[in-house]
Amino acid sequence: MALNIADLFEHAADLVPDRVALICGPHRVGYAELEGNANRLAHHLREHGVEPGQHVGVQCQNSIEAVTAMLAAYKLRAVAINVNYRYVENELRYLYENADLVALVHDRRYTDRVAPVLADTPNLKHVIVLADDSDTDVPDGHGVDYAEALAAHQPNRDFGERSDRDTYVLYTGGTTGMPKGVLWRHADVWRALGGGIDFMSGEPLPDEWAQSRAGKDYALVRLCLPPLIHGAAQWSVLPALFACGTVVLMPRFDPAAVWRAIEENGVNVVTMVGDAMARPLIEAFEAGRYNVSTLAAMSSHAALFSPAVQQRILAALPNLVLTDAIGSSEGGFNGIQVITKDGVRPGGPRVKPGRDVIVIDERNQPVPAGSGQVGRVGRGGHIPYGYYKDPVKTAELFVEVDGKHYAVPGDYARMETDGSMTLLGRGNVSVNTGGEKVFPEEVEGALKSHPDVFDALVIGVPDERLGQRVGAVVQPREGVDAPDLTALSGHVRTQLAGYKVPRALWIVDQIGRSPSGKPDYRWAVEHAAANEGSYEN
Repeated sequence: MALNIADLFEHAADLVPDRVALICGPHRVGYAELEGNANRLAHHLREHGVEPGQHVGVQCQNSIEAVTAMLAAYKLRAVAINVNYRYVENELRYLYENADLVALVHDRRYTDRVAPVLADTPNLKHVIVLADDSDTDVPDGHGVDYAEALAAHQPNRDFGERSDRDTYVLYTGGTTGMPKGVLWRHADVWRALGGGIDFMSGEPLPDEWAQSRAGKDYALVRLCLPPLIHGAAQWSVLPALFACGTVVLMPRFDPAAVWRAIEENGVNVVTMVGDAMARPLIEAFEAGRYNVSTLAAMSSHAALFSPAVQQRILAALPNLVLTDAIGSSEGGFNGIQVITKDGVRPGGPRVKPGRDVIVIDERNQPVPAGSGQVGRVGRGGHIPYGYYKDPVKTAELFVEVDGKHYAVPGDYARMETDGSMTLLGRGNVSVNTGGEKVFPEEVEGALKSHPDVFDALVIGVPDERLGQRVGAVVQPREGVDAPDLTALSGHVRTQLAGYKVPRALWIVDQIGRSPSGKPDYRWAVEHAAANEGSYEN
């Protein structure tokens, strides 16, 4: 037994075999059946040559089968690799090769994208196809049907002993650059993201059975909205399974369907990704009639959750516990903010730094608590050990402070005078205007507090005098006239310093975001370069 993802799940399956583990649309599966199907698929993968340490791609929308495929890989001590289902052929070719995939599980609807790439990735020797609601043709010899693969094997658990040093990999593109695989040991990622440390108190759990024991007699029903191709979703689903909980998945994000799922399944906790999900959710709630008496908490992470949207949610659901967690794929959990109706504040999430979390200055020295200074967020203790096949980026990730190693992925924060920490955003997308650093999320939050703005991204625009000026790509609220630059700049000026005010504006029908709701700044920069906007000197 070990601090291993597969072991942690198996402890729960042994304690509550008859409890519902996963719900997705009309489909549901209990722990015993999920365990048995994961074993069947693991046997199939092993029969087709998948060995410990090798990589199995999972290219699926949210489904029970996608979770089963992930668990099957970990049971073999192999590694499940998240493949973004929005990728086209060139992106898939890069990821399959970079990740050294030897097997792939994909939804049938993606066959047309997958099939042409297979000839260029000879190490990817085995493909399993999941049936879905599409009518996409599957060429003869393309792969094995998922249901047939399961049916050919027994559900028994006959795998060797695992290690807490087995590898977990999360491919993340972040906000810029090509996707890269973040390498974690199972024990470390469990402690950092999987509930191995209590997120509120910072206390570590005593052993690998603590989560399942705590959930044996009572466990929550959790609704996970982000897609499983992102860490925010994986580390919502897996800890819930470790704790004997029931997880509700949405195949696609549909705000009205989310509220119906909460009502129908007695959901207690919703996990979402910032305004991209929270804003359409609260607007759908205000427009409908739903019984959400079981709902106790909503938690956002991985993207901007603006004060304006927080206020709307708490006005409509005043008894809700609303939280905003901060962290990253490369750093793990850094802190959590509990938001109250009277405590909504402008700016980024303001949290008590978690255990082993510091802010460091340009000389790699700790920023004193209460100093008001800005620096890079670093996390020590349970951290990843690098990027897959990228020693240069691995070396850049780590900083030694007072003899201790910290993962420093590039998030900036300010140490407030009361000892809390305010997250400002990623430094690699910050705008340097006349020597002043502007963090996009802070300006985006101010923009989205304007009543006519639905969504916004802030970028740097080349400027001969300042180096960069602050620009904004804005999606107006449906049914209203698009706000002009003067109106938006005046609104932002009431909340932020003048150098942070947008001086260029592009109005769009739809902001570019990833499936999980993370901002696509590359899209915003490309759109601004290719289209005429309005400018202010």
